[in-house]
Amino acid sequence: MVPPPDRPAAQLREARDSDSAAIIDLIARVYAEYPNCFLDVDAEEPGLRTPASSFPGFWVVEAEAEVRGCITCGHGLDAPAADARFELKKLYLDPQLRGQGWGRRLIEHIEAVARERGFRVIELWSDSRFQTAHQVYLALGYRSSGRSRSLNDISDTVEYHFLKELAPA
Repeated sequence: MVPPPDRPAAQLREARDSDSAAIIDLIARVYAEYPNCFLDVDAEEPGLRTPASSFPGFWVVEAEAEVRGCITCGHGLDAPAADARFELKKLYLDPQLRGQGWGRRLIEHIEAVARERGFRVIELWSDSRFQTAHQVYLALGYRSSGRSRSLNDISDTVEYHFLKELAPA
């Protein structure tokens, strides 16, 4: 099926360090949609300068040779080894790709990676302002843990914690 002219064909691929500027631009544009939400790469997200090298896995959605979405993962470091959690991080989509199932596809991709690596629980922290994302997470079986944290960052971010137990593959 060929996408309508206003919706570019897109593909998921592993990120490269050379995608850094495009990923930073994408995230900055998404942050700009929210009041007082800013991206300070050097002070708060220096790993975005080398995404492929800095994260255990980083993927982008590419459309028309441009990065239009991204997602990465990390391992929960505060949990004991027997209860290790896989962390979903940095899920961002360009407005052109929203509403087409890309958020779901990216989340399902991260869940598959977590299963392949032997994790049984996946977690994420999401900015309290990202209400639409929270609805997507809940619809895909994540539950709020009731925990929150303040990042004490330039945006005065408060994040909500979500968890999902993964069914075996």
